[in-house]
Amino acid sequence: MDFATRLAELQKRTIEHREVLLTEEAAKTALVMPFLQALGYDVFNPKEVVPEFTADVGIKKGEKVDYAICSDEKVNILVECKPSTAELNVAHASQLFRYFTTTEARLAILTNGVNYQFFSDVEKPNKMDDRPFFSFSMDAIKPGDIRTLEKFGKNDFDIEKIIQEAGNLKLQSLLRKAIEQEFAEPSDEFVRVFASRVLEGRITPAAKESVARLVPNTISALIRDRVSERLSSALNATTPTMAEPDEGSLPSPDEAIITTQEELNGYHIVQAIASRLVDPKRVVIRDSKSYCAILLDDNNRKTIARMWFNSPTTRYFGTFAGKDETRHLMPELTGIYQLMPQIEARLRELDETIPS
Repeated sequence: MDFATRLAELQKRTIEHREVLLTEEAAKTALVMPFLQALGYDVFNPKEVVPEFTADVGIKKGEKVDYAICSDEKVNILVECKPSTAELNVAHASQLFRYFTTTEARLAILTNGVNYQFFSDVEKPNKMDDRPFFSFSMDAIKPGDIRTLEKFGKNDFDIEKIIQEAGNLKLQSLLRKAIEQEFAEPSDEFVRVFASRVLEGRITPAAKESVARLVPNTISALIRDRVSERLSSALNATTPTMAEPDEGSLPSPDEAIITTQEELNGYHIVQAIASRLVDPKRVVIRDSKSYCAILLDDNNRKTIARMWFNSPTTRYFGTFAGKDETRHLMPELTGIYQLMPQIEARLRELDETIPS
């Protein structure tokens, strides 16, 4: 089972059980330990994952951090856990700050089992940064998150590469926030630069105010136009003589189809549900112009479900019984979990070897 599939299964568990995991110990056992396992670490090997790790810190004697991940008797990562209902903040990371200076670890994770914050010493060696260089939430895992998380796995762990990536991720995050701030509330410098390019003569306060007022709407319109152009280009890229596929078929791979992040997230949820009954590798996504199909064994005669997510206003998730499709309104992707009985019944229908 690949890392993305293991993470999808853990995402399902997190969404289903987070509200009842009210204590730190519950979050650690049900969510954090499986996450460390998904990264390839043996949580039952005390030489690899040390629970209640203790290191004396100045006058603080016997203080503990929840886990230390080690290799060759060297601490690589420190992990501090909080209850799944707790909001993470710097105040929760006090032990991590202290332990960071007394161990060889250069990575630290603060988590409540749902949200994960990764810290390093990008700004000053051997001193943990005040802000995480990478964060992600089990509620909304993006493909980029998966690629980043794989670098923390046991098999691919390379501290120097991670620290270099940490610096890049932190800078990228700061740039993104700065750009978003400029787009939402343009600074005087930003407005002055563009006002000088579009207006002639002296830039009066009134003219500068007009430009500042128009900047957010102009940027939003520009982004919408670029997205529309890309979609139109993709839709027009098909060969003019190519026949449109009928309702029961799927389009040729030569057609330009854009699989959205929401479709990928929906697919991973179905894959996680299906993994209870079949090898998740048998569950395949195949996109088309009208809908995104989820198939068993990559066979278009074995449709498990369809995602009708192309409408800008309304999303539907289609389940099957025989040849009949039932479309369910799906305002939130987590609603797919409510359709687990229909998805499992469909799998049993498509594969008679699955026990009932």
